[in-house]
Amino acid sequence: MNRRDALKSVVLMMGGTMIGATAILTGCAPDTQIKDLNFTPDDLAFLDEIGETIIPTTDTPGAKATKIGEFMKMMVTDCYDADQQKAFIDGLNALRKDFKTEKGTDFMEAGAEDRLAFLNGMLEKFKASGEERQPIVINMLRDLTVLGYFTSEIGATQALRYVETPGRFDPCVDYKKGDRAYTG
Repeated sequence: MNRRDALKSVVLMMGGTMIGATAILTGCAPDTQIKDLNFTPDDLAFLDEIGETIIPTTDTPGAKATKIGEFMKMMVTDCYDADQQKAFIDGLNALRKDFKTEKGTDFMEAGAEDRLAFLNGMLEKFKASGEERQPIVINMLRDLTVLGYFTSEIGATQALRYVETPGRFDPCVDYKKGDRAYTG
């Protein structure tokens, strides 16, 4: 029995209550879909664009410059458990499909404003629904982007003030509006 047949059997035994059961039973899938943890270069570019939407290039480089897609792949494959990995992959596939349905174009071809509006809209729709849990993929993408960006050389040295440690201890440093945070 192959994996697809096994999943169909499980879905039928559960009465079709599994998320995405219709897609599994009918074989329907978006044009491009991430399968398992096999990230292609196109998938990594997709993650880079999501990261760039969350932390765009301004006077400092954005998340795309840090190769955030590779960081996300590494974290998901090496640090997440099986349930988290499945939620991440399913969430990315749903995000890609829903974006195309709502905007009429692929996420990769859309402008930064449309991408940001869509991601914020997903979060707002959820908040308006009154459910306690937030969409897990949005949290994962946001957390991985922030973690990957600010622990990268670019984020630590260009977006933050980098002071090599150990260094001099200054207990009282005046803060001026617009100053960057320290890292070290």
